[in-house]
Amino acid sequence: MSMEGFHAVPDPSVGDWLPPRLSGAFGAVGRTVPRGYAAYARVLHPVNPEPATEPTTWAGVCARTGRTAHALMQWESITTPAPGTVGLPLSGEGRWDEVQVERGCLAPQALSPLLDVLAPFTADHDGQQACHHALWDGWGWLIGGNTLVVAFHDGPGPRPPAPMWTELPEVVQDALNAPRLSLPGREHLLFTGPLHAALSMGDQVTDDWFLPQSPNLLWPADRSWCLASEIDFGSTLVGGPAELIAAVLATPGLEAWPIGEDDDLSAFADHLNT
Repeated sequence: MSMEGFHAVPDPSVGDWLPPRLSGAFGAVGRTVPRGYAAYARVLHPVNPEPATEPTTWAGVCARTGRTAHALMQWESITTPAPGTVGLPLSGEGRWDEVQVERGCLAPQALSPLLDVLAPFTADHDGQQACHHALWDGWGWLIGGNTLVVAFHDGPGPRPPAPMWTELPEVVQDALNAPRLSLPGREHLLFTGPLHAALSMGDQVTDDWFLPQSPNLLWPADRSWCLASEIDFGSTLVGGPAELIAAVLATPGLEAWPIGEDDDLSAFADHLNT
């Protein structure tokens, strides 16, 4: 069920520690995830290939396009083939468009192992690993309130049911009615729930159709680490103890790189692939 395990937070002051530790121009690591941690990692969002394309990674994309894989690479840069690269179908913008990444959301196949890494570094409170989960309030399924679901009929057989409206969960409605967590350029709904409840965040469109949405910010009560998925980034950032970041970087199935709080992740900052 969508949003299972969450409770809306009526007082956003639990996030008052964030703004003083966020600074820099847009794209700076320390503007997206709080400054002051011992180490940081950038977890690249999984590549979603077209059906005819073999599954790959960002590094695999670089191998095909003649680009350089590095910690600050940008999707637009690595999907634009280097001069002399042949054999790739290109879009009108000159990019290899058979591969895509989702911005602002870490897919469950990467979020799940990342949460497993975070778990040993998350203290128990009242028998559970309670965390704060913040969700950008501009996602379409929130802006529209109730969602209209239309089933299209194309082919033989009975027609599908008439269009229906799906209700937002009560916990989401409560969060929409509560004061927002305000950060530079972004307003967030705020929830509390177990660490792994992050996997149930999203839009339950129908009983068997769930659109996951990872938290845009996630941190434990003791603030010992913080995870951030900026809505315009194709990667998720984690700040925390050096031991935690080392574990993230070593986790199979995660394509992760070490970064610093002053590094630039803006779209045109990939100077190795310009």
